[in-house]
Amino acid sequence: RLDPPAGSRLVELGGGTGRNLLFFGERLASFAEVDLVDLCPSLLAEAHRRTAEMPNVRVVEADAVTFRREEPVDCAYFSYALTMIPDWRGALDNALSLLRPGGLLGVVDFFVSEASPPAGAARHGAFDRFFWPRWFARDGVRPCPDHLRRLQELLPDHVVEERRAPVPYLPGLRVPYYLFIGRKAGA
Repeated sequence: RLDPPAGSRLVELGGGTGRNLLFFGERLASFAEVDLVDLCPSLLAEAHRRTAEMPNVRVVEADAVTFRREEPVDCAYFSYALTMIPDWRGALDNALSLLRPGGLLGVVDFFVSEASPPAGAARHGAFDRFFWPRWFARDGVRPCPDHLRRLQELLPDHVVEERRAPVPYLPGLRVPYYLFIGRKAGA
């Protein structure tokens, strides 16, 4: 959905095994630089294996809150990682600092709405607001309404899609998630 053009510089924060890079397909080779950042050595070992033949991809063991680059990037993104970062506000601030003016920040992640969300936003019932945070907490995942609200405040120029997806081992239940793409001011 981000659709970065050839020659772009990208960073995936909380990139884990590098699996998301495969979604770019043949376009991945057209990007100038791609940094895949994560803190988990075992996940990064798989990312190194996956990207061994990709000279424009750099796998970096670093914290999404403190990772730095010399040059700004055109696109930064989190894919189901923001809800696992304890200092998620710091991670968002850092992602914005990595972006060039006019750059894109993309986030896809689980969430639950506020009890009384703003007009036009998804409203999840009491079951969703109670069940999903407890279900995911055992894996260190913390879905909440604060992430999406903060993204919208930081990047007023954005698009959001709120959706639901099936969950393995929980037939009939669909977990709420969102897709967010925001543009940093400037350019």
